[in-house]
Amino acid sequence: MRTSVRTTALVSAATALALALTACGTDSDPETADADSGETPAASEPLTVAANPVPHAAILEFVRDNLAEEAGLDLRIQEFTDYVLPNTAVESGEVDANFFQHKPYLDDFNANQGTHIVPVINVHLEPLGLYSNTLTDAAELAEGDTVAVPNDATNEGRALKLLADNGVIELNEGVGADATLADIADDRGLEFQELEAATLPRALDDVDAAVINGNYALEADLAPAEDALVLEAAEGNPYANFLAVKEGAEDDPRVQLLAELLNSDEVRQFIEDTYDGSVVPAFGTPAA
Repeated sequence: MRTSVRTTALVSAATALALALTACGTDSDPETADADSGETPAASEPLTVAANPVPHAAILEFVRDNLAEEAGLDLRIQEFTDYVLPNTAVESGEVDANFFQHKPYLDDFNANQGTHIVPVINVHLEPLGLYSNTLTDAAELAEGDTVAVPNDATNEGRALKLLADNGVIELNEGVGADATLADIADDRGLEFQELEAATLPRALDDVDAAVINGNYALEADLAPAEDALVLEAAEGNPYANFLAVKEGAEDDPRVQLLAELLNSDEVRQFIEDTYDGSVVPAFGTPAA
């Protein structure tokens, strides 16, 4: 797995926040209390957020450039190109928060890795899509064709549900977004490859089609709203991406301020103008 990390030093803000909130910091800075200490970090201290480049870091950069300084938030970003290190970095205290994942993925990660990460605020949805370099319609998939899907548990189930919802395969009765390859009742003669989500765009030359997460599609210059053979519906979708922290840091005033900015009208407009339906706002409280 190749991971690219880029730290961007963002504007420093001298204005302290007068928020009467009990907060917990991280141990990433020796002068900042960790999430287990019960101490409240100074509201003017930097807040470091781990994020995938597109669209998560891009949204955070919009907040930094247009909203953070005036609000008194010193926001810093570390970019990661995988789905594991942003969570381990939060758990260890290397960073204060992350922004890259949805609830089903986080629940599975916490259960399997013993981490203690919790969502704070929903921000957007990246519809999952089926892409191909050779086909123009999902109905063109034929016996013997190969379809690549993400190999992590939650995104694989989500991918198989997308295929089933669009008639590409049939799943066993009662199986939903937790499906695995073993739950396919009728594969229509297709073969499946399980690959790391970040590698799926590069695999398009080697397979007939691939189910790709929205952020990785955008990074590969695919336009989900235009290029996907089939695309998830946004309405009622449980896969909203959110800001997350280590348990105990939810009320950190810096985290609460960033949550407010991420759900602002300005961010909504930025998402709608920039991504034209390939990423859609999904503000509000994460599902329990």
